[in-house]
Amino acid sequence: MSQKIPRRIFLALAGSLVAPKLSPGEVDPPVVLDHILLGCNDLDGGIAFVEKRTGVRAIFGGIHPGRGTRNALLSLGENHYLEIIAPDPQQGGTSDMRNLRQLAEPRLVGWAAHPSNITQFAAQLRNSGIDFEGPVPGSRKRPDGRLLEWKTLNLKNDEQGVLPFFIEWSAGTVHPSTDAPSGCKIERFTISGPNEVELRGRCALLYLDVHVEHSEKPQLYARIFGLNGHTMQLSS
Repeated sequence: MSQKIPRRIFLALAGSLVAPKLSPGEVDPPVVLDHILLGCNDLDGGIAFVEKRTGVRAIFGGIHPGRGTRNALLSLGENHYLEIIAPDPQQGGTSDMRNLRQLAEPRLVGWAAHPSNITQFAAQLRNSGIDFEGPVPGSRKRPDGRLLEWKTLNLKNDEQGVLPFFIEWSAGTVHPSTDAPSGCKIERFTISGPNEVELRGRCALLYLDVHVEHSEKPQLYARIFGLNGHTMQLSS
């Protein structure tokens, strides 16, 4: 069930605060976007899927111990990247929270936003009465041995997957967009649902500058430009 938005906040934010009035084709990806997750049942297949549509081959990123997954990464421009995520065969007995093994073809399974300070952000959410879990520390070792560290915060109600989780990278960690294979750029990213006005209000409470549209069911959409005129469109 959606969290009820106070009427005074709803009326103030249901207009164009989160979704500024732009002409068709002028919807920029949100500044707060950290990365989007493309789920697939096999990592090599997911890498090939993206390379065919963008002309850029993602690089293996590493595994998520205890979570049953591994990933490959591709830069989408400054501070944005694509994470291709799939089950890790070496963790066959580990639960797959995103049900990636059941996917018939690659699709968007989530996205991450980066608040400027995740501890302060958590306090703001708590004051607004928004339920969440975290911040929780996490880490992953890259193939070159470098350790990546971060903190994440997860909403208890993510509106069936269209709202993000939140991530803050540690000060000593190189953001994946910096040295992942380049050549792609995210040109459009939107979220949608059957009640777009309420969804815009939720985004405003979460300080998300994402563009919200109407759709019959909750959905994520991304358009990515690649090399030599390649364009890849992804949805959930």
